[in-house]
Amino acid sequence: MKKLGKILALSLVLVALLLAVGWWVTRPRDGEPMVSSGHLERYVDFKSRFVEPRTVSVWLPDSYTVGDSTDVVYMHDGQMLFDATTTWNRQEWQVDEVTSRMIAHDSIRKCIVVGIDNTDQRLSEYYPAKTWLYVATDSRDGKSEKDILGDAYLRFLVEEVKPFIDEHYKPLTSREHTFLMGSSMGGLISLYGLCEYPQVFGGAACLSSHLSMAHLPIGDPDVWGESETWARGFCDYVNGHLPPANSCIVYMDHGTKSIDADYSPYQEKIDKVFRHKGWDAEHYQTRVFEGHSHKESDWAKRLDQPLYFLLRKQ
Repeated sequence: MKKLGKILALSLVLVALLLAVGWWVTRPRDGEPMVSSGHLERYVDFKSRFVEPRTVSVWLPDSYTVGDSTDVVYMHDGQMLFDATTTWNRQEWQVDEVTSRMIAHDSIRKCIVVGIDNTDQRLSEYYPAKTWLYVATDSRDGKSEKDILGDAYLRFLVEEVKPFIDEHYKPLTSREHTFLMGSSMGGLISLYGLCEYPQVFGGAACLSSHLSMAHLPIGDPDVWGESETWARGFCDYVNGHLPPANSCIVYMDHGTKSIDADYSPYQEKIDKVFRHKGWDAEHYQTRVFEGHSHKESDWAKRLDQPLYFLLRKQ
């Protein structure tokens, strides 16, 4: 009996440890995510000519009716936005709570949020494809541009998702009312999307953008080479492709813990590009959040900042 008791005690300790590190919560539950305010409409298996099918979720504020004069925020990693009970790490951006509160307080313009789920090709789809052209030829030797799907993902968003949203919900469709937002690799593809489609998007919010390119998302680092090479390539791309100064709105930030602690020197280089090109504080903002790390719960804590910067009332 004593031996059995010891085994039981060790089992309970192991269970507690597993729960603490999240090993038992890596798969979302079956069923629909729930929102605490507003209304969520989901389009499962949204087909595309450019990328794999995925779920597209549309969050609508309270009292919304089709044709309301609303802005639209397109957010990446859509399954992480609304309901922590359905996410792999039991965290969420709290998009419905924060956005509803800010609309109710008249802090921002009324908007809808379109969450686009990621897939197992997330890292490739969120990689700024034309960085390839800003990396020396010898760094590209033996590698395939086909492994980089950022341009295909943006075509899916611009040519398929946006027209669907415009037709079915009839929001404000001009660039001044259309925005991108994401974190980590989603921050990279948001800035890249603004540079590639300035006629479509009037602004981008890029939280904890993975500007370091560490642990290269397009393959084995041993194959693709030093991440610094690709980080410089992306900075050079931004320098050559930013829309004209102050023609749109860009928000960027990062924390100081976990991998966010590595971002500061790379963010400073991007900041220098914006300053050199004449961007002012009304159109470009970069912030550092002390103590924040690379996770949804911290992005939720400061979500009001990019929402206000993009959607503030004039």
